[in-house]
Amino acid sequence: MNNPAALFGAKPRTAADDEDAEDRDDACSADPGDSNDSGDSSDSGYHASDRRRSPRFDTDAFLAGLDAIYDGHRAGQDAEAYLQQAMADAENAGDNAGLLTVLNETMGFYRSQGRHEDNQWIVQRALELGIRMGIVGSEAWTTTLVNAATAMRAARQYDQAEDLYRQALENARTTYGPRDRRLAALHNNLSMLYSETNRLGKAHDQLVQAMGILEDSGADRHTDPDIASTYVNLALVELELWHETRKNEAAGRSEANAQSPAEWLDQADEDAQHALTIYDEGDLTHSAHYASALAAAAQVRFTRGAFADAVASYGKALDVIAECYGTDTEYYRTTSENLQAAKGALAKQSTSVTQVAGPPAQGRREAQTNRRHDGKRNIPSDSADLKPDITGLQLARRTWTEFGKPLIAEHYPEYRDRIAAGLVGHGSECYGFDDLLSRDHDFGPGFCLWLTDEDYERIGERLQADYDALPERFLGFGPRQTTPRAQGAGRRVGVFRIGDFFESLTGYRQAPSANHPHEWLMLDEATLATATNGQVFADPLGAFSKTRQGFKLMPDDVRLSLISRRLGMISQAGQYNLPRMLRRGDGSAAWLSISEFADAVSSLVFLINTPISAGYAPYYKWRFAALRRLSARMGTRLAGVCEQLEQILRLSGDACYGEGASSRDAADEISTVVKAICSDIVAELQREGLTHSNERFLEWQRPHVEAHIVSDAACLHGI
Repeated sequence: MNNPAALFGAKPRTAADDEDAEDRDDACSADPGDSNDSGDSSDSGYHASDRRRSPRFDTDAFLAGLDAIYDGHRAGQDAEAYLQQAMADAENAGDNAGLLTVLNETMGFYRSQGRHEDNQWIVQRALELGIRMGIVGSEAWTTTLVNAATAMRAARQYDQAEDLYRQALENARTTYGPRDRRLAALHNNLSMLYSETNRLGKAHDQLVQAMGILEDSGADRHTDPDIASTYVNLALVELELWHETRKNEAAGRSEANAQSPAEWLDQADEDAQHALTIYDEGDLTHSAHYASALAAAAQVRFTRGAFADAVASYGKALDVIAECYGTDTEYYRTTSENLQAAKGALAKQSTSVTQVAGPPAQGRREAQTNRRHDGKRNIPSDSADLKPDITGLQLARRTWTEFGKPLIAEHYPEYRDRIAAGLVGHGSECYGFDDLLSRDHDFGPGFCLWLTDEDYERIGERLQADYDALPERFLGFGPRQTTPRAQGAGRRVGVFRIGDFFESLTGYRQAPSANHPHEWLMLDEATLATATNGQVFADPLGAFSKTRQGFKLMPDDVRLSLISRRLGMISQAGQYNLPRMLRRGDGSAAWLSISEFADAVSSLVFLINTPISAGYAPYYKWRFAALRRLSARMGTRLAGVCEQLEQILRLSGDACYGEGASSRDAADEISTVVKAICSDIVAELQREGLTHSNERFLEWQRPHVEAHIVSDAACLHGI
């Protein structure tokens, strides 16, 4: 459903661009989750010389050339230039249908590359072109709407994406038949959006509708791979609903006649097994999708405590991944880590009475792991009562939806496509860590509106006055309790110039240039975390998101320099000074050494996982909350370090201030864990290609890391 080309007389594509609904390759020929690997276009049949012979744009040749690029696995090198040239050629030929085809393909390419900012204008251009062509109500328009919606969903512009999906559904009612499999794919896409915005009930409903369409389409429900994939998605959403209903029951919020957690878990298990049965009966067990089904089934069985079944399924999944993609992939490493977690749980099952919720989800969504030790042993037993019914981010989003959007639509309609809204900055709610204790200060209905300098000059003060006039109370909260430092220039909600907002947080109106590494080094990680946290609810112009993204794009030379510095501190504090201070009996100095070690290691985990993916380590109060969340994510590097650090912290009191054998045992255990952490770090540096050395004293790894720094700026080199 990625391309309207066939509807304009060109040959139809054989695969969909959206990996969430239909994967480009059904077997073992592409990387997981990326259907846009590239290739050489030398045999494409579409060449620049053709343009000199004729102004005609050949859509068939364009698609063949693009397929050649993908088949040759050279998208990263060749696809963008090829697509941009094709846009120009279609425009020069006056071929609007051909241009729309190119724009649809470009949306898919930019989305696959994570180029969401670049995709904004492609989406807008495709929609405007389709309207100008008068294709509203056609199949081509449905296809364009779906591609645009999926691009916006990938960019987390959820309001716009939902609106586009709904338009696509309305259009599809007249362009698709009720049994058209493309309609099922559309429901699947909308389900993904609902999942990502934590509307799990609606996500489940969409998948049920998709399943009904597929089963009515005449397909063999015992061998159809699309039905199997939908069963997998159902199982993963049902597993999320199991988590949600358990939390609701624990908080006394269970609804009458609602399914119980046990029922959701039973349903997830049943659907996961249905999927595996289809793959077995359809002789599809060498398909790449089979690995996802096995991983989902393993996750469900892990959650049930059936660790032996989970081990078996993860093992099979690894075999399929190795066959299809090889072993040197993130997909293989993540599944291998989950297999090890399942093996560990199986080994402990006979002696442990602790309930384990499961490893990170693979495939559709990420599920947080409930760890045996979560660093909260001294929290009172009523701490579960601190869980809020609604988080600060949820309250901000609902306040924006209820009051902000109508305000702009009614009083500033000419600016509705230019104003960004969300909640970013200081405050636990911006990190998603707030609870009932957080509500004693700087909490209540409110959100941010971000304007360009030009727009702020025109309407900023008036819009702020209108914002101030919005209701102070909403959903039982308010008025907002504001501390002195969150007022005036430090205010956390209201109307802002984009540049002023970031300057108030970082001292910079936009991220420093890569050519000024010293400026990046002046920005500590907590500051960068504050500038890049939270959520953007709407950003039609893309100006705010582009500025915010700039602060996430830390130059790699700077990241490597910081990694080197963290290695130095880990070595000095943990490997060298900590054991010396313990031997001297200076518990206070040993305690500070542990603190420095934990701070440096936790920072390193974020830097190794890269800021663009993992964000930045926040300030000390939320450092471990953020580290636990990152460690529970699928594919996180050094994911086990968080639990190891918390083990050290639990032992530190006895090791530093205890007496006798107990103190010595604690110190010995800390030494063992420190060595394990440093060994894991060296292994990760080797996997990253940052060192070939096996040296475990991390100070001696620094030259190997810094050898990869390209810039000769003195501030980047510490040795």
